[in-house]
Amino acid sequence: MKPSIYSNFIDRSYRPSRKDFVVEFSVRPGRGVSFEKAAGMVAGESSIGTWTKISTLNERIVRTLKPSIFYLNKKSHTIKIAYPGDLFEPGNIPQMLSSIAGNVFGMKGISGLRLEDIDFPNYFIKKFKGPRFGIKGVRKKLRVKKRPLLGTIVKPKLGLTAKEHAGVAFNAWIGGCDIVKDDENLSSMKFNKFGKRLKETLRLRDRAEKITGERKEYMPNVTAPFKEMLGRAKTARSLGSAYAMVDIVTVGWSALQQFRSDCPPLILHAHRAGHAAFTRSKDHGISMLVLAKLCRLIGMDQLHVGAIVGKMEGAKEEVQAIGEEIEDRVVQPDRKNHVLAENWLKTEPMFAVCSGGLHPGKVPLLVRAMGNDIIIQMGGGIHGHPSGTLAGSRAARYAVEASLKGIPLKHFAKTHLELDSAIKLWGALK
Repeated sequence: MKPSIYSNFIDRSYRPSRKDFVVEFSVRPGRGVSFEKAAGMVAGESSIGTWTKISTLNERIVRTLKPSIFYLNKKSHTIKIAYPGDLFEPGNIPQMLSSIAGNVFGMKGISGLRLEDIDFPNYFIKKFKGPRFGIKGVRKKLRVKKRPLLGTIVKPKLGLTAKEHAGVAFNAWIGGCDIVKDDENLSSMKFNKFGKRLKETLRLRDRAEKITGERKEYMPNVTAPFKEMLGRAKTARSLGSAYAMVDIVTVGWSALQQFRSDCPPLILHAHRAGHAAFTRSKDHGISMLVLAKLCRLIGMDQLHVGAIVGKMEGAKEEVQAIGEEIEDRVVQPDRKNHVLAENWLKTEPMFAVCSGGLHPGKVPLLVRAMGNDIIIQMGGGIHGHPSGTLAGSRAARYAVEASLKGIPLKHFAKTHLELDSAIKLWGALK
């Protein structure tokens, strides 16, 4: 392979234009391949290049469509490439990903490649609907102005009948949860059909609202082949649901785009089941940050982001792992706006859903690190309470209340027995 084929893509003096897509990669060259050559391979193979010189690559194509590698950092393995906007079809996420996150992952000259970030030009952002409701719209629906929203997942994930499922949801709602959702692998099984579960759960939701005087919502998982998925969303809307949950990775970007376009006005909750297959490795794959940006472009209103709390302002630098891993570039506590809410013209921000291994004892640290514009979602941390789901939900709500008032959990627990039981079982982070 001749070095000149790929070295022409490097231009450290280039400054991206407003029409460029700026893409960041982490690149690890294969044996015998220089960092610069590996960078050029990524830029070339994701655009107009190939492994050898070709007679059909003319000056016009090079002049108008050649990407430029304007940043290389061998120590951090980082490169940044500015791709001319004309390389991509406006509004077409599958085509864009087929280019910058397609064949490049299989090149033999590269031992590791990770797509870290994409900065989209404004004209591309305008082609997408973005979230229909966003943070403000969700808060308006739930009638909760400032505090973090509290949610749970019906557990066990699978096995409950429709009636049992609704009963678990009811106990969570009257205990203090705002939202109850299906888990990612519950759709319409023999033991728990979608239609029956939806009707029964919404019936008990209405009852819970009357008892508590608060707005309650249910997130039915509508994930299925596209036509069925859309039909389930329409059924949910017709029966009075304000939500639909979708497994974004397994349904695919094309279906997700069309679903956002055709779906009735429902709050769309994005579950990221399967993401770790390509986001977990720091050496190869695609970051959760990229998935988050794509979800916001398409128009999801809420997205799971995990629950690791990194360093807070003025705090020690060690990371406190309090739950499922979150890509630290998605939600950064020391920034005014996390990526889900950064300024994208008129695009509404997404709600960050914190989930995975959470329990009441972890709530204060989570709120201090990430603020109030989050949805705290507990599964086992509610249903695993010694006194059951109702008590677990109360304990979680008390933890939120104590956090907002600045009262230490152990002190608050002295007069709130459900919280006290939860802390004795799982402990409390300071």
